[in-house]
Amino acid sequence: MVLAEDLAKQQRSISVAEFFEKNKHLLGFDSPTRGIITTIKEAVDNALDACEEAEVLPDIFVGIRKVDAEVYRITVEDNGPGIVPENVPLVFGKLLYGSRFHQIRQSRGQQGIGISAAVLYAQLTTGIPARVTSRTGARALAHRFELLIRTETNEPEVVSHEEIDWDRTHGTRIEIQFKSSLAAKKRLVDYLRLTAIVNPHARITADIDGEVTTFERVSNEVPPCPKPILPHPHGIEFGALKRIAAASTGTVEEFLVGSFSRVGKKTADEMIALAKLKPSRKVSKLESEELKRLLDAMQAVKVPAPPAQQCLSPIGEDLICKGLEKEIQLDFIKARTRPSTVYGGHSFIIEAAIGYGGKIAAEGNAQIFRFANRVPLLYQQGACAITNCVSQVNWKSYGLSQQGLPMGPALIMVHVASTNVPFTSESKDAVASIPEIEREVVLVLQELGRELKSYISRRDKRKQQDDRARAICSIIPEIAAKVSEIVELPLVDTSPIEGKIMRKVVAKKRTHDGKVRIDVNNYTAREVAFILYNLSRDAAEDAEPRPDFTDNIDGEYNKVWRCTLSPGSAWQVVYTGAGDGSLDLRGVEDGMKVVVDLDV
Repeated sequence: MVLAEDLAKQQRSISVAEFFEKNKHLLGFDSPTRGIITTIKEAVDNALDACEEAEVLPDIFVGIRKVDAEVYRITVEDNGPGIVPENVPLVFGKLLYGSRFHQIRQSRGQQGIGISAAVLYAQLTTGIPARVTSRTGARALAHRFELLIRTETNEPEVVSHEEIDWDRTHGTRIEIQFKSSLAAKKRLVDYLRLTAIVNPHARITADIDGEVTTFERVSNEVPPCPKPILPHPHGIEFGALKRIAAASTGTVEEFLVGSFSRVGKKTADEMIALAKLKPSRKVSKLESEELKRLLDAMQAVKVPAPPAQQCLSPIGEDLICKGLEKEIQLDFIKARTRPSTVYGGHSFIIEAAIGYGGKIAAEGNAQIFRFANRVPLLYQQGACAITNCVSQVNWKSYGLSQQGLPMGPALIMVHVASTNVPFTSESKDAVASIPEIEREVVLVLQELGRELKSYISRRDKRKQQDDRARAICSIIPEIAAKVSEIVELPLVDTSPIEGKIMRKVVAKKRTHDGKVRIDVNNYTAREVAFILYNLSRDAAEDAEPRPDFTDNIDGEYNKVWRCTLSPGSAWQVVYTGAGDGSLDLRGVEDGMKVVVDLDV
């Protein structure tokens, strides 16, 4: 029988670094393939946060190079404010070390685990120290460190430290080597593209084993950096209240007014009266039972929501649309930002967008993009509250087919901005089911669904009108020709009939006896300026009038004419050719034009 003394000899404390070394899957390092994405995600998040705090437009470089059979070097470099030399080992070589954990505001990173966990993962797989270079200003030299983590104590081990010249005036660069693979290269590029969408002020350049991709910024304005706020009385728990009270030197009234958000003297007096305490009592002297009464009173008294405009930084409807349109070709895009609201004393804002058509695949499920505090969520989609909310909406009533999730050429984006995003785990892959958050997500998706339904209805109506107009342009001339042949009379010009029926700008292309003829008729009541594009294998060297511009694209000639037509007038071009290719009329609203290719 094992004695208690023998068991006691085996017991010892473990450091947080030792814990995560054995449980690296909790931080998103559950496989070598995913390790690359998690490392880049953590480094890019830190870079974006640092640049925004310094009010600098982020210019971020991401590099991946294969250095051995299974070893890759990951490099992330930014133009942020840099890190003071004495803090570099702690930031990159100690888990749970950071500046944002005790601040109540929106930020990408918070616990101080992410980038140091990547250093730990590299150390675990290759044993190669992480190399960090940082510079804080033009007058200072850059400092280069090589770091490891002592897992027994969760303290950094500085392998080397030197001052060097660096071409950046300020910024930080980290290089990590670990065993991995590029099997998830597409997902990595998708992560960077999604990051660029929700951070439209950032430029991200990626060099993935020699293949360079740049995601340009669409905004030259740095978003306002969220400011920390005091904790809200409805979001405090007993342990936290007891800790804060013990450190306070003021009275109960001074403590409530000075330590909590949205609590003034009147609200504090109401809480104190409800808790049956004296305002002049020193809060540090309160017994546990008295603190519990005070906590109950704080929860019971109505207090305004935290100042969301101060602690949150939503993307905004206009920038969401610009970010999506830059990376994805869409026929329709709408975005909505909901008013700020609260769960458990934490402010949050839900933003969403819906896109349709363009280059989105028509088959299969709609694309769902999930974000939290401007960070893409790539994994555990099925376990995320956002996905659950998407499936709750009746998309069939908005014009999309649905089998659980909506189907068809649609894109749905949801962004949760909060001072405390409720993730399901430390790897921050999925948002937990919080009723207040789910309600806001469903409401914003229903708003966007109504916008989509209106667009699809307008599109279908316009298509029906265009089909009818094309039929008129095709059939009436044929009927006139047959009638002319039967009655043996000259062919009648049917253009006035077309004009009375359609009242639009009509462009028609027809080929006869080796001659291509394009007619544009303005049947509207106003002057129109248009640009006509004709892409075909015909060079149209004898075109009359001559094109304003011609471009040879792999044996096909893109011919461009610019013209202005007064109401009721017509324009025509004729050239020798086969009449294949396409015709496009631009500069005229879609609802006011009809383009007909009679050769098709």
